[in-house]
Amino acid sequence: MLIRGGMFVTHEMMVSADIWIEDERVRAIGADLPVPPGAEIVDASGLLVLPGIVDAHTHLKLDTGLYQAADSWLEGSLAAAFGGITTVVDFATQSQGQSFEQALANRLAEASESVIDYAFHMMVTDVPPGQEEELGILPELGIQSIKLYTTYRPIYYADDATLVRLLEAAARYGLISLVHCENDTLVTAQTAALVQTGETGWAFHGASRPPLAEQEATSRVLLLAKAVGAPVVIAHASTGRTSLLAAEAHASGQIAFSETTPQYLLLDETLYEGSEPWRYILQPPLRARAESEALWRLVSDGRVDMIVTDHCDYSVAQKMALDDFTKTPGGLPGTETSLLLMATYGVAAGRLEWPDLVRLMSTNPARIYNLWPRKGTLMPGSDADLVLFDPAAEGILTADDLHMVAGYTPFEGVATKGRVVSTLRRGTFLVRDGAPAAKPGSGAYIRRGPRFWD
Repeated sequence: MLIRGGMFVTHEMMVSADIWIEDERVRAIGADLPVPPGAEIVDASGLLVLPGIVDAHTHLKLDTGLYQAADSWLEGSLAAAFGGITTVVDFATQSQGQSFEQALANRLAEASESVIDYAFHMMVTDVPPGQEEELGILPELGIQSIKLYTTYRPIYYADDATLVRLLEAAARYGLISLVHCENDTLVTAQTAALVQTGETGWAFHGASRPPLAEQEATSRVLLLAKAVGAPVVIAHASTGRTSLLAAEAHASGQIAFSETTPQYLLLDETLYEGSEPWRYILQPPLRARAESEALWRLVSDGRVDMIVTDHCDYSVAQKMALDDFTKTPGGLPGTETSLLLMATYGVAAGRLEWPDLVRLMSTNPARIYNLWPRKGTLMPGSDADLVLFDPAAEGILTADDLHMVAGYTPFEGVATKGRVVSTLRRGTFLVRDGAPAAKPGSGAYIRRGPRFWD
């Protein structure tokens, strides 16, 4: 297959070029490549040719034990493909008393219907003191990252002593730790105070998890990680200070990164005062507009490392079941809209250049989580994962036009600039000219090997 006439974009440059694809891989890139006899030619004139988006923080078919997200892996992965995502790094959750092998096997069975490729972080919940060597099996399973939490008692929460020993053990086995940072004591106390005064409606959700809780936990996790030499990623930063702490640690020589999401860049806490606050229940919550602007400055300056989605596809019925933030599942649908939103409010708005977007949404996630150069780039030998994107198209986001199963989007009615025309995974169309073309189960588990960090 020859992709002809498009504007080829990498994390470093934009150049008009053709791309030759054969046996699932990129084989050649250049101007006016020769056409082998019988080759399929795809006309990309007027389109950008982007590496497939690597969404390194998703929750497809999420089951927390309390809530089950509405999507299947087939539905969720197809919606992601409509958004230009060709690879996700999702989560395999270790339940109490369960081995890592069992946790991965369960998740692989669920993901077997995926149309996009996938890797996993291991959510570590049950490694008693003295058994940290259990983490050593993860590289053999193709897993190079773990997930830890400083909140959510009693299942996910890790106290400081647990954080230290798991961070140290992860580093010893060449793993990087993705950490959800919120001070559990502050969150618990603030939530209890609201419950005591009967202020439990959706409108009070933002007040239940203050910015200080995130910032304090981030500072503490970075300090503990530095003490034991552990590489760390700060998850879904919702305040500028959160990402700045990680950027300062990185600048000092620590292996530390941060991610943020479109919701924290584009939405703010005034939406909790509106008529539909149920649309915006997530952890951490939306913040003041000043925090969104602070995050944008850090993104534009290159001091945020990744833009991910933290996608959770709960349905409208699940979200609206009770006007009580303590009983509403937290998380927003986002895979299908993330590239479009960042193209609109990042690139078209002048906050980013196209190579910046590729770096934040494809190359950096692939490099940090050891998928690069197979994923996250288009170069000879890499997987032929790519997006044909029309930067001139204009539209309005509405749930009726989306393929995510939630039935709503937190970005309803938002104006957009651009459109995903086609998405290819390993040289096969998943979406072609706006229509689905994917074969269920054609996605693959991507085992991650020995790792490196820049």
